[in-house]
Amino acid sequence: MLNRIPQLSPGVRLMLLSTLAYLGVNTCVKQLGHWPTHQLIFFRSVISLVITMTYLWQAGVRPIFGHRPMVLALRGLAGIGALYFYFYTLQRIPMASAVTIQYLSPIFTAIGAYFILGERMKPQRWLYFLVSFCGVLLVKGIDVRLTTLDVMMGIAGALCSGLAYTFVRKASGHEHAMVIILYFPLLATPITGSLCLWEWRMPVGQEWLWGIAMGLFTQMGQIWATSAIQKEALNKVTYINYLGIFYALVIGYFFYDEGYDLVSGCGMLLVIVGVVLNLLDQDKRRRLKVMVIKRQQNGPVVRHKPPAN
Repeated sequence: MLNRIPQLSPGVRLMLLSTLAYLGVNTCVKQLGHWPTHQLIFFRSVISLVITMTYLWQAGVRPIFGHRPMVLALRGLAGIGALYFYFYTLQRIPMASAVTIQYLSPIFTAIGAYFILGERMKPQRWLYFLVSFCGVLLVKGIDVRLTTLDVMMGIAGALCSGLAYTFVRKASGHEHAMVIILYFPLLATPITGSLCLWEWRMPVGQEWLWGIAMGLFTQMGQIWATSAIQKEALNKVTYINYLGIFYALVIGYFFYDEGYDLVSGCGMLLVIVGVVLNLLDQDKRRRLKVMVIKRQQNGPVVRHKPPAN
């Protein structure tokens, strides 16, 4: 019976860990909702920059700034846009709604991977995306607490996130995972730091702890997500991000009194259905691939005819 349970690939397992880490990030951002958005990004960027540079130096990774700086710079800029727009919506609307809009990013990622990277997808995978997308529309469409600006900012964040994932995949195979991660804080620190000169709120008391935790959770989430993307095709692992909607729903309901009605529940159910279908399809193809490899290694079976009498 245990053999019938789908075995998750390493890339999927890493992306699942990443979603849990980003749940911690979301909670920290909610607790620091009164901070300017650029200050949040600056705070987590400084922490990430120190951790990443220390690791690269001690591990002897060379060149530290990678072999494809242009691609990595585009990944960093797209990541800055994604985080800014996402933090903006997360501070202003219910957590589950912000996360739901952000998780349109796998749609943009799949499109980017198709046109930029040339990754092929079977027709049924587009159907799975459509199922989850319809679920997102249900959640977003009936939430009157969302303004047009909130929705536009959220979609912009999803678009930037999808582009960032695409550039990560493009750099994979050429760069160390930590080098790819480095470019976000490397660019974000001076950009958001300059904005902090104009608007800054001095942290007090527990705000320091929430800010440090946000940086640490983000670092772990980035490491796991980047490693997952390096191990698997984009359209296989980024889909797992949709599970974050359910994490946000639970946290928002129990800690921030963010209620949702039956229609929202149906929308989120559609999202998880799309995720499960995608995982089952991926596991089936992985098993078939393993069988083919084993047959190739063992060689064809030669049947000898019995000698004629």
